[in-house]
Amino acid sequence: MSSGFQVIFATAVFLITYAVIVSEKIHRTVAALAGAVLVVLVGIINPEEATLAIDFNTVGLLVGMMVIVGITRQTGVFEYLAIKAARQARGEPLRIMAALSLVTAVLSALLDNVTTVLLIVPVTFAITNQLQINPVPFLIAEILASNIGGTATLIGDPPNIMIGSKTGLGFMDFVINLTPVVVLIYVFTVFILRLIYRRQLVARPDLQAAIMDLDEREAIKDPVLLKKCLFVLFLTIGGFVLHQYVHLESSVIALSGASLLLLLSREDPEHALHAVEWPVIFFFAGLFVVVGALEKVGVIEAIARFSLDVTGGQLVPAAMLILWLSALASAFVDNIPFVATMIPLIQDMGRLGDLGNLNLLWWSLSLGACLGGNGTVIGASANVVVTGMAEKRGYPITFIGYFKVAFPLMLMSIVVSTIYLLAWYHYPGVPSMLGTLVVGLILAVLTGLLQRQEARVHGEKTSSR
Repeated sequence: MSSGFQVIFATAVFLITYAVIVSEKIHRTVAALAGAVLVVLVGIINPEEATLAIDFNTVGLLVGMMVIVGITRQTGVFEYLAIKAARQARGEPLRIMAALSLVTAVLSALLDNVTTVLLIVPVTFAITNQLQINPVPFLIAEILASNIGGTATLIGDPPNIMIGSKTGLGFMDFVINLTPVVVLIYVFTVFILRLIYRRQLVARPDLQAAIMDLDEREAIKDPVLLKKCLFVLFLTIGGFVLHQYVHLESSVIALSGASLLLLLSREDPEHALHAVEWPVIFFFAGLFVVVGALEKVGVIEAIARFSLDVTGGQLVPAAMLILWLSALASAFVDNIPFVATMIPLIQDMGRLGDLGNLNLLWWSLSLGACLGGNGTVIGASANVVVTGMAEKRGYPITFIGYFKVAFPLMLMSIVVSTIYLLAWYHYPGVPSMLGTLVVGLILAVLTGLLQRQEARVHGEKTSSR
């Protein structure tokens, strides 16, 4: 088989696989596996090369965390946190929206965003039904918060897991370099959402009082199992913090935590493994093989050379190109296949252009792909999950309705990311990070003051009636 035919065939398989994934006519796992089988059958990549193309560190990390979260879910701790947040907000809808968004963002950073929304959304419906208000603003806020929070850590979003696995960047690298800008973007986002929905999210005082009657302690189903789960989660996250220094892969940490929790909980392994989203795992495997075929025939290298020509081989223009291209592409297509394609492309750009330290490019890809997913209802897995749950309950979130709110907020987040990355490049390390955090904290304080002022005005209006 000629090299020219291999290039054409591998490219065609990739584009068709991508198109099928975007169209959602066939399940994305089936599309990815079919593409992988085709490139192996034709001989573009042999079975041994296909196995090597699969990033088992990414797969192992996902499986380990899915098992841990699946067992922890049985304790009711996530429902506890959501109800606790609603009570802390005193039943006031805008404050509840902000509180649930914060819980969603934090859990998405420590677990993964799809699992988080699966746990938080049912509680959201219960609370909004109690208040007799439209849940859609809450759901949109939680979608945005899940993708923003997931950007902050290595384990929060699949694109970060893939980037970390391929580059050697560790848990603390993501926390130190991305958390400051994520905090800033989160505060901006919640502040703007409050302005958008402040007239819609109003509930009667008696319904707000009913929220205070909820007892979050009743959500805890198994206190003994909860203690074991929290112990293992603490050890696992501690392992992520230290894994660079003890020279252990993140997948080893996650699988060790999952094994320990299985031992402590005496959970039936068959039942525990039901929590693993096997279609997602096989989707990753198929996708890695398809992209591996593109790498082998030289397509990735050719695109890398073109990108270097466009950016003049300069690091900062390349970073801005990657950030904005990733954001706009991830708004309309699944960010996982996009990132799987971009990782070897960036590696080739660094090698061909002798760019040296590529961390600026990796942070650009992470911010663009994770935050860009907020742009449309199909931009990230969490978006699709939440809109599906809303439709089943009679509250459809339309493409246009979501787009009008979320796409401008996504663009805002990318503008903030652009400023942050430029500051990070020119003033690396502590100055840019501390400066960003300080701005975020100031905005958070101002938002809190605004909340209190709104609550006081609302209380005066209510008492005057």
